[in-house]
Amino acid sequence: MKNILQIHENDNIALALRNLRKGERFTVNGIELELKEDIERGHKVAIWPLQKGEHLIKYGFPIGHLLEDIAIGDWVHTHNAKTNLSGTQEYSYSQKLVENPFKNEQLTFKGYRRENGTVGIRNELWVVPTVGCVNGIAEKILKRFEKEVGDLAPFDNMLVFKHNYGCSQLGDDHENTKQILLNAVNHPNAGGVLVLGLGCENNEMVRFKEGLGNIDENRIKFLVSQDVTDEIEAGVQLVKEIHAYVQGDRREDVPLSELKIGLKCGGSDGFSGITANPLLGRLSDFLIAQGGTTVLTEVPEMFGAEEILMERAENEEIFHKIVDLINDFKEYFLKFEQPVYENPSPGNKAGGITTLEDKSLGCTQKAGTSPVVDVLKYGEVLQKKGLNLLSAPGNDLIASSALAAAGCQMVLFTTGRGTPFGTFVPTMKVSTNTPLYESKPHWIDFNAGLLVEEDLSPEVVLRDFIDYIIKVANGEFVNNEENDFRELAIFKTGVTL
Repeated sequence: MKNILQIHENDNIALALRNLRKGERFTVNGIELELKEDIERGHKVAIWPLQKGEHLIKYGFPIGHLLEDIAIGDWVHTHNAKTNLSGTQEYSYSQKLVENPFKNEQLTFKGYRRENGTVGIRNELWVVPTVGCVNGIAEKILKRFEKEVGDLAPFDNMLVFKHNYGCSQLGDDHENTKQILLNAVNHPNAGGVLVLGLGCENNEMVRFKEGLGNIDENRIKFLVSQDVTDEIEAGVQLVKEIHAYVQGDRREDVPLSELKIGLKCGGSDGFSGITANPLLGRLSDFLIAQGGTTVLTEVPEMFGAEEILMERAENEEIFHKIVDLINDFKEYFLKFEQPVYENPSPGNKAGGITTLEDKSLGCTQKAGTSPVVDVLKYGEVLQKKGLNLLSAPGNDLIASSALAAAGCQMVLFTTGRGTPFGTFVPTMKVSTNTPLYESKPHWIDFNAGLLVEEDLSPEVVLRDFIDYIIKVANGEFVNNEENDFRELAIFKTGVTL
């Protein structure tokens, strides 16, 4: 394993690949340096003298500027560097597209082909409450159903979409709640859904049903609790009807072009931009070469790297959609008098992330090099195959839920610090470093740390990753499913009545 890495030839810092000690000597790109202090794994060291105000360069791009003069071998982090970001800005259209390095290999997975043509990678029974007041009722219905039926097959699992919304909301908040729940009901990973209401909520069942469009009424049932004497008994009966109908559900060979995968990161560290995120980027390009779809979100973690995405807009219309995506989210911050650059969390900083640009340039590598074909607003559903951008915040639960609600059958989630959660579709955790993978095997599903810690080639690791993703698409559970850690989180911005 290497000790220190200059990521790009123009970088004026290098990354510590292990915990380094004061006085250690290294040669980086022909430059000899001696460490002036201890530097933790994932953190930065200056590889030539830099002056106050000078840009700090990583990945070949500025990630901020220096607050003081520093010497070769100095530690560079939040104590002596600051972001260059401020508010909204103007952009000009300048397209720079590259050819996809992968070819269509005509691979398949075994999925569930639904009546409307969509494909699921799970066949689950879901209860979707229209309002949080009935969360407990939903759980009781599934518990009694499981007790009375015993064998859940062909359902893989059962899930209540617990949330605390659906009433006392106005404007966009009400619409966001309604749309995310509508999208969940129509998601192809659901083999059957019971939509459960109370009866007096703002999210009225009649209007909710209208929003679903054409549905298979054998798979989707509705119950308003205030309209029946025994809501548990009524709910169990409806679920039994669904269960009886789905007995013929079977997996079948489906081309990889039907996969829609969400790209997410959380608890990033200094390794995110050199191991796990680039791995997801290569996977994204590979899947798109097969005719598949990937979705990048976390708009605040595009700030500082947004022009790279804009250069990859498929056409000028998509370019302007990306500009609106970025500036609209900045306006959201400014509306509440918050800085647009205050994103790296304490865990990010402890792991070596210094500024938002540092985080964003690593984060956006999950999108590979493919053209951006569409930009979705929060709550919208995928329409185009290829690389899409989706409006959602950086919050792990909200962004992952938004990816699932957009139609992604799974979410790939890179992390350098570790997290156990999952959204309502399989949420595969990819570690940026081997120590995390070894310490949290019950959280982490795949180790991208092998890219630097065992010096394996990107091609070898990618092939293993592709094989694993196909296994998961075929039905193999990831850790959040094994642990039954699954959440739904909805974006809220306004007043609660």
